[in-house]
Parts: sequence; structure tokens; C-alpha cells
Amino acid sequence: MSDTAPLPVVFIPHGGGPCFFMDTPPPLPPDLWDRMAAYLRGIGAAIAPRPKAILVISGHWETQRPTVHTGTQHTLLFDYYGFPEHTYRLQYPAQGAPELAARVRSLLAKADIQSDEEPKRGLDHGVFVPLLLMYPGADIPIVQLSLRADRDPAAHIAIGAALAPLRRQGVLIVGSGMSYHNLRQFRNPHAGVAESAAFDGFLADAVTDPEPARRNAKLIAWDAAPGARASHPEEEHLLPLHVVAGAAGGDVGRVVYRDAILGKTVSGFQFG
Repeated sequence: MSDTAPLPVVFIPHGGGPCFFMDTPPPLPPDLWDRMAAYLRGIGAAIAPRPKAILVISGHWETQRPTVHTGTQHTLLFDYYGFPEHTYRLQYPAQGAPELAARVRSLLAKADIQSDEEPKRGLDHGVFVPLLLMYPGADIPIVQLSLRADRDPAAHIAIGAALAPLRRQGVLIVGSGMSYHNLRQFRNPHAGVAESAAFDGFLADAVTDPEPARRNAKLIAWDAAPGARASHPEEEHLLPLHVVAGAAGGDVGRVVYRDAILGKTVSGFQFG
């Protein structure tokens, strides 16, 4: 891949299961996910030039070492439960990108980060659900990279930093998770509201910090922030942001989406 102007890097919320492709069950508001869906649909048009390939880090794949999907074809992993039958028949026939997968492993090795590869795992819903909105034609090759199961925030920033050269090779790096992910409190519109707002304020402050070292230090110490563990009892849906921040390099981030979903503040971020 030849070098070009760097593409942005994005951290997106991917919603709840296949939420964008079904009616929201009452008594939840029927427009619950509409604004998030509109944001995701707008990403493809907003990012130029059109990516040659997409590298996705999803909160739904964790392995001992970062693992790269190397297959030429993708199946879908319907890793959600209790949803309408038609949501298990969604299709996203994007091709794999073995050459990009090899480049990912090479860049990680160059940074002394050990990795593994896996050719058969399906794309989980943290990948295919938002991509169905972002790039519905499924005509851009996809590679998925796992999180580390130890959930070390500094290690995930280092992974992103190692992969930053891909931005100049036409690769869109996408971190797919949720800035708020406390499923026990999510459906209660009165629980976790203040905590989610406080933590979202911390994330916005970190992402928009003009000094990359200070930004990364804030993200490494994320669990000391107000509302942190109330918003993320487990951090797997936040760590894709750390990879994205690492890949951002010196680019200053900005908040490109914010909504209150059942009272919980949820945001999307972009660097570059």
C-alpha cells in the first residue's frame, strides 16, 4: 500500500445487539436508537477519501495476545441472544484482507508486540452491525483485531500506536464499543445518570486534550475518573478507544456524537 494523507481514526458506539434492525420493544421509546443510527450512517460520507480497507477492534473479541483475523471470507457471529428471528439472518458479505492482516502483524512485531492469527472466526456484532450502517454495500475489505484479555489500557494504546502507519495506507481504524456499558443499569432511566454524565465529561476532556502524552495518561488511569466503574463495571467496551487513541498520534480528538439513551450519556469520538 502506498502512503497517502492519513485517514481519521474513530471510536463508535455500536448500540445493543441488532438494535438498528428491529423495532424497539415497548415500553422503551421507539426512537431510542435513531440518533445513534443516523450518526453511524453519516460516517461513510464524512470520511474521505474512501477507505481501501477497514481494521476494526471490537469490544466483543478478547484473546490472550492480540489476534488478527486473516481469512479471505467472513461469516457472521450472531453473539446476541433473545432478539427477533430476522436479526439472525442479517448479512454482511465483506471480503477479508489477508495482506492487511499480515501488515498488522508485521507492525505489531516491529513494536515488539507479540500477536496471533485466526482465519475462521466470524465477525461479531460489534463489527457487522455498525458497518451495515456505515458502509452498507459491504464492498470494503475488513480485518478484525482482538483486544488483549488482560485489559491493560497502556498496552492497548501501544497497540494503536504500532498500527498508526496504516492510516497513511488507506486503512480506516475503527474502535467499536460503548462509552457507557453498564447493562444492569441501562434499562433503568433513573440509575447511573449522573455517573454516566461525569464519566462522559472525563472522556471528552481526555480525548480533546491537545497534548497526546497527557491524553494517553488520562485514558490509562480511566478507572480513577468520576463515574468510571459505574459506567464500565467491565472495561472491554471502552478499550477500543485506547487503541484508537494510540493510533491517533498527535491528532487532537473531538466529540462527534453525543446522546442520552435512557438517561445515560453515550458519545462517539474522532481523531483527525
